[in-house]
Amino acid sequence: MSERPQPVIRSMTVEELPLLHQLWDAAELDYRPRGRDALDQLQIERAQNPNGHLGAFSDDSLVGSVIATDDGRRGWINRLAVHPDFRGTGMGMALIEEAERVLEAQGRRIIAALIEDYNVHSQNLFQRAGYIVMPEVLYFSKRQSADV
Repeated sequence: MSERPQPVIRSMTVEELPLLHQLWDAAELDYRPRGRDALDQLQIERAQNPNGHLGAFSDDSLVGSVIATDDGRRGWINRLAVHPDFRGTGMGMALIEEAERVLEAQGRRIIAALIEDYNVHSQNLFQRAGYIVMPEVLYFSKRQSADV
């Protein structure tokens, strides 16, 4: 039995952005398809940050993704997802490392991620990647709707 080739991580094209929803569904990632994760919003974000939407491709299939954003002060790792068939292969760590490279190239010296309290797998992954929990920080948000 031959091993499958290592997926290639690269910036996604605008035409590939619809694949994100399919991957996020397969990975059971909580996202906002009618809000900030709607296709038109993803296209706007990609136009503003062409290197930030990273995809891991095995042949022509999207098997992992991450969005690296920059708020001008710090970099953010968002929507990290790995297809279930590729979990446990180092794909999540590879995506984090590539997002870090993109953000560091933009001059970010602080990189952060927000992770839901129930997502223990992601918490463990980010801790293995050298991230530390900031228990003294509380996250507040004001939203126009539940979809954003």
